[in-house]
Amino acid sequence: MNSFNIIGPCIRLLSPERAHNFTLWCLKHGLVPSQKPIVDPILKTNLWGLEFSNPLGLAAGFDKNVDAVKAILDQGLGFTEVGSITPLAQPGNPKPRVFRLSEDQAVINRMGFNNGGMDAAEKRLAKLRQKKLSGLLGVNLGKNKNTEVALEDYQKGARKLASYADYMVINVSSPNTPGLRALQGREELEVLISGVQEVLAVTLGDNAPPLVLKIAPDLTEEDKQDIAAVALDLSLDGLTVTNTTIERPESLKSEHRAEIGGLSGAPLFDASTEVLRDMYRLTGGKIPLIGVGGVASGRQAYAKIRAGASLVQLYSALIYDGPPLIPQILKELVVLLQQDGFSSVAEAVGADHR
Repeated sequence: MNSFNIIGPCIRLLSPERAHNFTLWCLKHGLVPSQKPIVDPILKTNLWGLEFSNPLGLAAGFDKNVDAVKAILDQGLGFTEVGSITPLAQPGNPKPRVFRLSEDQAVINRMGFNNGGMDAAEKRLAKLRQKKLSGLLGVNLGKNKNTEVALEDYQKGARKLASYADYMVINVSSPNTPGLRALQGREELEVLISGVQEVLAVTLGDNAPPLVLKIAPDLTEEDKQDIAAVALDLSLDGLTVTNTTIERPESLKSEHRAEIGGLSGAPLFDASTEVLRDMYRLTGGKIPLIGVGGVASGRQAYAKIRAGASLVQLYSALIYDGPPLIPQILKELVVLLQQDGFSSVAEAVGADHR
């Protein structure tokens, strides 16, 4: 029995947000032991000229303020993503704003981009970059709730934080900031992406990190076609597919199922994987995809890869299964890749489309 089987239920006696903050505090203060990494050549993947030791990462939303990056990576992940970070610090939405749907292995949150702002994040990132990290780091940008011209916020974040990022994410898909998802329209996206690309080019030139757009699962076919067209036209470096959903499947059992916010975890897996499959098809496999939504096993990570994901992220499953889930997923992924005759993750990407 691993220690999380004992500690996990105790942590879940706390309210969801307190449990989150306690876990982050423990990681930050070195109270969570590192895990032996799963090292296998088949897991190594090269993307954007960066070498990932494995394709599994932690999604944005857990470490919003760059508090525990090294400790998170030392759990055996190939990469992690901090944020979403907004230009100004903001408290987010009123509490309670996170709900466990234990019967459904799911979570609903309406946090609202609560974070300490980009100046505080920059100080922590500068210190962090003096350390040797065992994986790569993505920086996820959001806009402040009361900002009217969204582009300005994303440009500020890019200008301030890009030099610390291995890759950078524009988040326009959280359901918890009013009007944010409207930025996924074709014209709005063209302005936003090109505007951030311009800042990155001016600020860092050839040293600018790859730019990725994080999209929602709740998209029409026309929405998906528009996003794919803009991504191709502007040579976007990647898409993260997907954020949380505002849909509520009839299968949900928890008393919290009607809470407002984004639903993540097991019920999101099928829908997010279907959008992933669609975006791979619509982009012709020309744009790298990060698959996220409901991943809780090696088989599910493998399904995302076969559907078109070059990298895979998880988050909600760790709430229920803890850090031991990470090596478990990677071991299972190695077996599945070998069984199907692949010698690398890259070979398996998009296999379902061939």
